[in-house]
Amino acid sequence: MTGDKSVGRFLIADVPGLAARVTRRIADDLPVYGRLPAEELHGDVRTIVGMTIRAFAEVLRTERMPPPEFLEKVRVSAARRAEERLPVEAVVSAYHYGAGICVEEVTATAEPHELIEAHRLLLDCLREITAAVTAGYVEESQSLIGERDAARHTVLSALLDGKLDGGGAHLDSAHLDSAHLDSAHLDSAHLGIRLPPCYLALAFTIGRHPDEDRADVDATVASRRKIRRLRTELDRALGHPVLSRLSADEGLALIPSDTAPDQAPDAERARLEKLTASLITVSGVPLTAGVAASTPAGVPQAVRLATELRDTATGTGRPPGVYPLTSLLLDYQLTRVSPARAHLAALLSPLAEGPDLTATLRTYFAANLDRRETASRLHVHPNTVDYRLRRIAALTGLDLTAHTDLLTLRAALTAYDAAVKP
Repeated sequence: MTGDKSVGRFLIADVPGLAARVTRRIADDLPVYGRLPAEELHGDVRTIVGMTIRAFAEVLRTERMPPPEFLEKVRVSAARRAEERLPVEAVVSAYHYGAGICVEEVTATAEPHELIEAHRLLLDCLREITAAVTAGYVEESQSLIGERDAARHTVLSALLDGKLDGGGAHLDSAHLDSAHLDSAHLDSAHLGIRLPPCYLALAFTIGRHPDEDRADVDATVASRRKIRRLRTELDRALGHPVLSRLSADEGLALIPSDTAPDQAPDAERARLEKLTASLITVSGVPLTAGVAASTPAGVPQAVRLATELRDTATGTGRPPGVYPLTSLLLDYQLTRVSPARAHLAALLSPLAEGPDLTATLRTYFAANLDRRETASRLHVHPNTVDYRLRRIAALTGLDLTAHTDLLTLRAALTAYDAAVKP
């Protein structure tokens, strides 16, 4: 298929007309292209279309694939479309529309034996173009993701370090780099960030996924999959990228809120419980979270309190869920280091002679003083629970049937757990 019989000459004869036809077609059939500014559609896009038609014609004429210079231009064009957030399937489809119209053009004039060879050459050419498109698109997408993640990390680090003030406008990742963290203080207006009036600091434990303990599964892969699912669900559930840090066993997320900081933890608790439930479902692991709120300038203190509340909830055997300070007032106060805590914890020291006694007391309180439920959770007979409770009373001198002594035992258990689980 060379010389005068080359069907490529039918394409090269009217590149501008074909380019306009292809451009109209992709604008009509691919909505993302139809929404492009007219200047871009009839400028950059049509230029690439015309260049591609010439490449098709040259392939048909020479029976050789496009040169590297052309494929590099395709790659660069695809990177621009990635930067503009056009879907990759639309970008690839545009080239296929162009090839399809070229086939229509040569079909009307070529001999049957020429068409077979033309189809083969165009398919081979499309394969190379598709590879260049996906390479350019993916490379740029990964770069954009890296920039976005770096920007989120920079903002989070600045907030945790107390180096970010209020004010400002839209987040501009181009202004966010590690150099900003070298200054003693940052102004969000300089960074181009609009900070919310309140952040909910959510500090949570992350349980182990069953796959992390299977001998036939790579534990590192299972852990990374768990973290990826948690991060993806955080962003999906809240509808925007969330400032977060996640590891295999704990996490931190700063969630924007329009509620006043002194009211936010309780006012937003239902939303946070729904979020936590979805995170548990998606990841397949239990999560126990402490939550505290503050203005952006107070994020370091809020994170510290949220972490203490998380540790208090896990240390006192609370089930998975979200715990603001108001739900842990007594336990939180009792777990603070003080002479009173040490004395309270010492009240349970006699129970060390029976290794099941402290566990039985903890389960008894967790079961809301229900001896049968306690027995069920411990997998023992209710009479065994009764015996252990009598033994606890004898060793501590505190009567579990007396209201005052019961409160003292509850406080002593909290203090004991805090002392042995720093």
